[in-house]
Amino acid sequence: MSTNVTATVIGLVIALFGPMLLAIAGERFVSLQSRFALHVLAMGGYLAIVASVLFIVFHYERQSLLSIGVRPFGWQTIAWGLALAAFFMYAFAPAAYWALARFNLGSFDLGLAKSAGLPVWYLTIAVIFGGIAEELLYRGYAIERIATLTGSYWLAGAISVVIFGLAHVPVWGWGPALTTVVSGAAATAFYIWQRDLVAIIVAHVITDFAGIVVMPYLARTKWL
Repeated sequence: MSTNVTATVIGLVIALFGPMLLAIAGERFVSLQSRFALHVLAMGGYLAIVASVLFIVFHYERQSLLSIGVRPFGWQTIAWGLALAAFFMYAFAPAAYWALARFNLGSFDLGLAKSAGLPVWYLTIAVIFGGIAEELLYRGYAIERIATLTGSYWLAGAISVVIFGLAHVPVWGWGPALTTVVSGAAATAFYIWQRDLVAIIVAHVITDFAGIVVMPYLARTKWL
C-alpha cells in the first residue's frame, strides 16, 4: 500500500469515526457540573479532527481543498444553499417531526436539552463550526476519497451517509439519527450531482442555526 493510500485510509478513519467517538466520550461525561466546559472541550476535539484530516490532505496527499469539494463560489452557490436550507426547514423538518411522533421514535428534545442554557453566542459559533466540519469530513473528504478507492461515488455516498447517521445517535438518539440519514442522503445526492460543498455548508449552517439557536431562543422568550 502506497504512502498516499495509507494516509487516505487513516484520514477516512479519522473523518468517519472521529466525531462518533468524540460524541460517545462526551455522553460519558455529560453529568459533569460544567456543561459549558464539556461543550468547549468537545469543540476542541472536533477542531483537532478537522485539522488532522486537512493536514493529511495538504501534507501527505498533496491535494487542495478543491479535491474535497471546496471550490470557488459565486451567486449560484449561495442560491443553491438557500434553496436547500428552505427545503430542509420547510419540507423535510416538518415531515421528520411528524414521522418521529407518528411512529413513536423519539424527538429532538433530548438533544436540544443538552445545549439548553448555553450562551447564544457560543451556540452560534458551534453551529457554524459544526456545519462546516461535518460537511468537510462526511461529504467532502469521505465521499471523494472513498470514491477514489472504490471507483463509485454512490457507494462512497452510501457509506458516508450511514456512518453520518450513526454519529448522531449518542447525542440525539436512534429516531432523530434516522432522520439525519435521510437528510444526509439528500445532501449527498446534491453533492454528487453538483460537487458544490459550500452550498451544502450554507444550507447546513442555516438549518441548524434555525433549529438549535433561533427556535429554542424564541420558545424561551415566549415569542412562540
